[in-house]
Amino acid sequence: MAELGIGLIGTGFMGKTHALAFRMARAVMGGDLPEVRLELLCDAPRAKADSMAAQFGFARATDDWRAVVHDPRVDVVSITTPNGLHHQMACAALKAGKHVWCEKPMALTLAEAEEMAEVARAAGTVTMVGYNYIRNPAFRHAQKLINEGRIGRVVHVRGWVDEDYQADPDLPWTWRARLAEAGLGTLGDLGCHLVSLMVGLCGPIQSLVADMQIIHETRPLPDGTGRGAVENEDTATALLRFASGAHGSLSTSRSAWGRKNRLDWEVHGTKGMICFAQERMNELKLYLNEGPKSEQGFRTILTGPDHPPFGAFVPAPGHQLGFVDLKTIEAAEMLTAIRDSEQAYPSMQDALGFERVIHAVADSARRDGARITL
Repeated sequence: MAELGIGLIGTGFMGKTHALAFRMARAVMGGDLPEVRLELLCDAPRAKADSMAAQFGFARATDDWRAVVHDPRVDVVSITTPNGLHHQMACAALKAGKHVWCEKPMALTLAEAEEMAEVARAAGTVTMVGYNYIRNPAFRHAQKLINEGRIGRVVHVRGWVDEDYQADPDLPWTWRARLAEAGLGTLGDLGCHLVSLMVGLCGPIQSLVADMQIIHETRPLPDGTGRGAVENEDTATALLRFASGAHGSLSTSRSAWGRKNRLDWEVHGTKGMICFAQERMNELKLYLNEGPKSEQGFRTILTGPDHPPFGAFVPAPGHQLGFVDLKTIEAAEMLTAIRDSEQAYPSMQDALGFERVIHAVADSARRDGARITL
């Protein structure tokens, strides 16, 4: 197929990973992917857009995001802006007939996310929401082991996702503290990633009960004029029931000192269990209740070429993939879906299911732990 023109809105950390991923996807994953042309980059002010376009390798720059979604040379729009801008930008791009790769969470509210999914359905273009951790070869191997029945029937799953970027009580107030600009707190930033993993391992979540907490209720305003209120949660915890009959729990905190990207989970089955820790993202631990008891124990599986698509990056096991590599796999799967005229995963319709879970956690907490059925 003809090469695809890429438009990027936002040049922060995630914007940079999108640019790198599009540049690397075809070289790493194979020549049958469509060629891409880094066509138009948007940020503000214009001088910053010009500088980042030169750094990332885009042909042109603008400070008007509407110029990106309506540009005839742009086929795919990547949205990596703050949360509050996703809804408006994605809907405009979809209505303009563009394919859209949007970072999570989809929107500030569930109603906005539902509208995005409906606009995407009506547009019929390819959409994908940025859940890169489900691309990890270690995670996909865990899915394979579970689907093959290696650990028996799944009965329980536990997961944690913690960081410490809001642990310091003296950290200045920012837009991330406002419901109107950030939406949910740790649930929208971190918890939705854990939901995507748990659903991928155990299937749909049927119901839950939850609680959440604001640890630092105010923060110093950047201009030194006082303190601003923190409106969204620092921690959240939920007890889960899955449609399969399995039970589980999830916990997330953005105020956990010492945790940088603790995205850990374990799946318990009737014949064994599987454990994973994101800070050691190239390892999977497997316990099987088989053989002599005196020889049983956890085995550590180092990912390698036997865990696709690891081998597309490096031919030797134990040589480690990283965060940008997962985004490269994500970009390749987006391009493959466009080439094959199929939907990517998770599409906006798929990701809406994850959003429903995190909003159900918040709803349950606000209703003093009421059970919410999804």
